[in-house]
Order: sequence, then structure tokens, then C-alpha cells
Amino acid sequence: MLLDNARDTRQVSQLLPGSPGCAAMVTSRVKLADLPSARLIDLDVMEPDEALSLFAAVAGPERVAAERAAAMDVVAACGFLPLAVRIVAARLAARPSWTVASLAPRLADEQRRLDELRVGDLAVEATFALGYGQLDAAQARAFRLLSLPNGPDISTGAAAAVLALPALETEDLLESLVDASLLEAHAPGRYRFHDLLKLFARRTMDKTEQPQARTMALRRLLGFYLASAQSAHRLAYEGSMIADNLVVVGSGRTFASADDAVAWLISEGDNLFAVIGQAAEFSRAAEQLLPAADLIVAMEPLLESGTHAREFDLAARATLATAIKIGDEGSELRARYVLGRTLFGANKLPEAEGQFRLVLDLSTTRNERVLMGEVLNALAVVSGRLRRHNEALGWFDAATTFYRENGVPAGEALVLSYSARDHLGLGRPDDAIAAAEKGLAIFTEIGSGAGTARARYHLGIVLSRVGRLNEAVHHHAECLAFFRASNQRVWEQRVCVRLAETFIAAERFADAVRHAEQALAVSRDIGHPYGEGLSLAVLGRALRGTGNSSRSADCLREAFDILTRLGAPEAGDLKILLAGAPVVVES
Repeated sequence: MLLDNARDTRQVSQLLPGSPGCAAMVTSRVKLADLPSARLIDLDVMEPDEALSLFAAVAGPERVAAERAAAMDVVAACGFLPLAVRIVAARLAARPSWTVASLAPRLADEQRRLDELRVGDLAVEATFALGYGQLDAAQARAFRLLSLPNGPDISTGAAAAVLALPALETEDLLESLVDASLLEAHAPGRYRFHDLLKLFARRTMDKTEQPQARTMALRRLLGFYLASAQSAHRLAYEGSMIADNLVVVGSGRTFASADDAVAWLISEGDNLFAVIGQAAEFSRAAEQLLPAADLIVAMEPLLESGTHAREFDLAARATLATAIKIGDEGSELRARYVLGRTLFGANKLPEAEGQFRLVLDLSTTRNERVLMGEVLNALAVVSGRLRRHNEALGWFDAATTFYRENGVPAGEALVLSYSARDHLGLGRPDDAIAAAEKGLAIFTEIGSGAGTARARYHLGIVLSRVGRLNEAVHHHAECLAFFRASNQRVWEQRVCVRLAETFIAAERFADAVRHAEQALAVSRDIGHPYGEGLSLAVLGRALRGTGNSSRSADCLREAFDILTRLGAPEAGDLKILLAGAPVVVES
């Protein structure tokens, strides 16, 4: 017996066969978990090849075979939902003059996609409406509002913020929507819509919810993410002033450790960037945009993972454009700072310096401290990378003064650690060692794991350059373990390069090759061209030491091409090296 589209268990319980030789198949939009002796089977959407086969069976195999790539785009726009695929294929079959490719732009417009998915009495939207119509008021509100965020999924905590409900009540609502097959629970505590269901939910929301309700829901979500990111930043950058100066309204997640905090930023990255993009698109006043600008600053530890450089760049530019448009200087300086960080990471040093100078001007004019120390330090680091070492030390002095006046020892320690390389650049190794050792001592005293790792990195550079190679390897091995454990892949790449350089100096060329190849693999994995150039340069030098002159030359030439394209000063060093003169590549 087939019992189709059962509303609930009560509706079908009296119809079930009672003798051993009989069976019943029941279909339902809801999960009939209380149906006795039933085996529950969830029917997911089709696999891509299955959807393509259905499309070809209805539209005609010859037409699909002639435009296979376009057909795959069409069934993907249908979310591989059988009904949607069947409807689109039927429309194509009824119109011999249409091509498969002509369907793709019709389905690309999210505002009209549901309208395209109807033929005769068949309509995807009508089918969704049947399920939606069975919801109670609280479920229907949750279904509508949870479609508001642009992110790929949502956690229970974030959903509770959107709905302005306690976490337990929110979880019950979410699970009831899962039972109604209107939401998917793809991982514990995480939920998502099917693409077409999300479009239907948004269309329903636009018809039902007042604009103010949608605005407040998005603001609550932004507040939850900002409060959580603030906690993450505070743990990842112990002693930083940034977290304490963010404008946070509401509560968010807390974390047991810096590793947990960074792991959360990585796992929520797509959702965080999505909500920043929405705020940048819809904000009309500073109070709407500033939380998004604060959020992108609070996400700064995620930059060290190297996994979201493009997303940071796009989010910073979108926030900056809106800030300028609405005259919000507070959001502007925050967006410019993050943009400067992404430009610096891409080795676009003049452009990064320009952004940092504008941040400094805005911070000074507004007497705003949130990024003052960080931007002074950033200007110093850029100057040092451009080998303007005296100028760099001047910026470091200004940063030190700011941190001392505001009682931020972690900031002073950071300045000391970074300034060591500029003392080296000016031929003052004793000053470099003193600065690096003092920075490490301060970080160790205040118990900052992240700060201690960075201080060890810089001290290792100095010790390597003055010939104290075993000590340099010790410090770099210690910080490498920290950076790997905390998934800070940009720093992992840097340390591997430094270890390779030290092993070259010690004439341990096989060890140098091993670390240089690790640095190269990380650079390519995270899409970091500047790191790739430096890694190839040190790999080429290490291979030369092993006698592999052919591969060495290939690596050095490739490094030279990359660094020249990036406008990096290290390209000049490689030019000398390729000409045959020994040189240490400074970076």
C-alpha cells in the first residue's frame, strides 16, 4: 500500500496493514519518527549525474548531449531537486527553438528563479507553500527570518540572535523545521536551507516581515558575531587594545583557548564575511555600518591563517566604499586598516603604506585610539620592508610612546621584537639582540603565547644573522610548533624560510631543503605569492649547497620572476645571486 503525502502519523496509523504479508510505503514532508516499526529513509536531492539523466529523459537526450556543460549548469541552478529539474526540462521540451544554454540566464536571477520553475499545474513554489502552510506561527517566523543571512549555514547561537530567543527554544524550533524537511541539520548544531527553499523563505519574508524587523534581525546577528570575534581577538592577541575598544552590543560565544578562538573564526569565516557584505550593502548610517567595520577588525587573527586573504580584501573595500558614501569616518579608518593589512600581505607595500597613513590621519583627527598603536607599528614594518630602516625606527619609537602612555606592555613588546630587524639593517647587531630579547622577556612575563611565538621568531632571525645558529634553530623550532598548532599558516611559512636560511648558514643543506620545501608547499596551499617567491629563493640557495645546480637555477629564476612581478626589493638580491655573487636575501 502506498500512502502519499501524509500530514502526520495519526493520519495514516489506521490505514497500516496488520498482517505479516503486507507492507506500506508512506511519503511525507515531515519525519514520521513516531510511526511504529517504520524504517525511515530521507530522500535527498539527486546526485548531479542523476539530475542530468532526468533532465535528458524529459528534454531529449540529443539536446542535452549537444550542450552537456550548459545542462549541468541548469540542473545545478535547480539545486538538483527532482521536481525543479523536471519542470525546467518540460519547459525546454515544449520549446524546440530554445537552447539549453538559454535557460541558464533565466535561472541565474534569484528574484525570478522560482517563477521560472513552473509549468502547467506544476510549481516548485506551490509545493514549498504546502509545507510552509503546516507550520505554526513561531515555526513560520523562524523559517522566514533564518533565510535573511547570506552565509552558507547558521549555528544555533547565531540563529538565537536572529530570532531574539533563548538558545534552547531556538534549537527546538530549528529541529522542528528539520522534521518538517524545511531545514537541513548537516552537522551538530549547524543548519542550512536548500537553495530553492531559501529563495522561497526570503520571498515569504519580504511579503510578511516589516523592513524594521529584518533590519533588527540582521543587526542582532552582526552583534552576536562581533561579540564572539571580540572574545576570539582578545585571546589570540593577548594584551592588544583593539578588543577593549570595539563597540560591542549584545553577547556572543566565549572560548577556552586561543586555538579554539581561531578555529571558530576559520569555521565561521564565510558567514562572517557574508554578514559584513550585507551590512555594507544596506547600511545608511554609521550606527549600522560600524559593527561590521569593527567585526572585520576583530577577525584580524584569521588573516594569519592565510585562508581568507581575498575575502578580507573584498570585505574591506565594500565597507570602505559605504563608509565614504555615508560619511562614516570611524568605519572608514577601520576598513582602511584591514585593507592595508591585506595589501601588505600581498607585498603591495606602497599601497599598504598609503592606507596606513590615511588611518593614522583619521585616528589623529578623531582622537580615536582603537588602531593607533597598530597603525604606527604597521607603518614601521612597511618602512623596514622597504629598507628605510631609520624611518622604521622612528615609527617604532612613536608606537612605543603610545603603548607606554596607555599601559599596554604587549604593544611595547611587539614593537621591540619587530624593531630588531631594522637594527640589523643598520648594522647594529647588539641593539638588535637587546631589543629582541627584551621583547621576548615582556611577552613571557605577561604570559602571551602568540606574542612569545612572534618574539621568538624575530630573535631567531637576529641570532641566525650573528652566527648563533643553534640558538636560532631552537627559537624557530619553538615558535613553529606554536604556529602549526594554532593553524597560523602565514607564520608557519615564514618560520620554515628562516629555518632553511639558518641551516644554509650551518651548511646543513639537506635540512635547509626540507624546510624550504615545507615553506613552498604552505605558500602555494594558501595562495601566497610573496611567500612563494621567498620560499623558492631559499630553496634555490639550499639546492645549490647540495650540488643540485640545475634545480637550484630553476628555483632561483622562478623566485626572481615572482618577486619582480610583485615589485619586492628581494628581487634585486636575487639578480645578484643569479649573476653568481653570494648574497643573503633580506626580507
